[in-house]
Amino acid sequence: MKKKLGLVSLTFVTASILAACGGGGGGDDKSANKEPQTLVISTFGLEEDKMQEDVFKPFEEKYNVDIVLETGTSSERLTKLKSNPNSTVDVIELSQSNAADGVTAGLFEKIDSKNVPNMDNLIDSAKDLAADGSGPAYTLNSIGIVYNKKAAGKEIKEWDDLWDSSLKGKISIPDITTTFGPAMLYVASGHKNVDITSDNGKAAVEGITDLAPNVVKTYSKSSDLANMFQSGEIAAAVVGDFAVPIITESNPDVAYVVPESGTYANFNTINVNKNSKNKDLAYKYIDWRLSQEVQEKTAVSLNEAPTNKNVVLDEETAKNKTYGDVAERTNKVDSLFVNKNLESWINQWNRILNK
Repeated sequence: MKKKLGLVSLTFVTASILAACGGGGGGDDKSANKEPQTLVISTFGLEEDKMQEDVFKPFEEKYNVDIVLETGTSSERLTKLKSNPNSTVDVIELSQSNAADGVTAGLFEKIDSKNVPNMDNLIDSAKDLAADGSGPAYTLNSIGIVYNKKAAGKEIKEWDDLWDSSLKGKISIPDITTTFGPAMLYVASGHKNVDITSDNGKAAVEGITDLAPNVVKTYSKSSDLANMFQSGEIAAAVVGDFAVPIITESNPDVAYVVPESGTYANFNTINVNKNSKNKDLAYKYIDWRLSQEVQEKTAVSLNEAPTNKNVVLDEETAKNKTYGDVAERTNKVDSLFVNKNLESWINQWNRILNK
């Protein structure tokens, strides 16, 4: 039986869930005749039906598990765990920056391939990310520009095009507190031809100030962009590639472009709550999420670029993913640098864009 709990109600997960849940296949876990264990996963709220079909349900059946979900943005879920480290959350999926914050705060169990064998099959960049014992990355994504050429009145190919005065009141960008909010500051600093780490983001803030007249709205959930394009509220947006299918499927006039000058990458990672009572089961879930079998499915259904090096994508599946040529021109967002400056950036950002 599948359950989903919101951010407020998650704390009410009790042993009664175990009594209420029945069935479950034992798979190779030799537990078919036992009551199913409960695994609480904190994750993003995108494409939940497809997540159930390709990730959660097969895992439940294989290991005789009932998965309970906590969904929300990466930052709000991390904040909740910070405020209650004894939360019932066992596994938490986060963006790279939030995961780094959680590691610094000492919230997570260290993970290695002894407990998660598929970590040995990760691409080099994902291995590097987890070298200090941080949770491994299960997907890699990056930002690009999605736009309606007719509504924009021009072709958009590069980041600098977003600053064109003809786009006044026509674009949306991710809010600073979202996964790709900091990457937007990297873009703005690049527009000013300044390395963001050289001035702690001063030029980036100036770039955002220059862009502000063109921004009709910032967004927290990329799924909202589909409606904004449909209603004609926006003509262009900066978005993570994982959300492109959601937008383009309902808006056939919208196209996605990754600037040739480069893009900015983010890894989504999986960590185990240090205070979890189900660590062995949590490790099994992480290994499952990193497996070739699952990543071949999620590359298609969830538009997730694989981190398992054994996964090879055909041309159609690779489209709109941080894979191949796009992966080669990604730039790193330094999470430790971002977290050091984020509070100041948020204050300045809000004064400029969220008045």
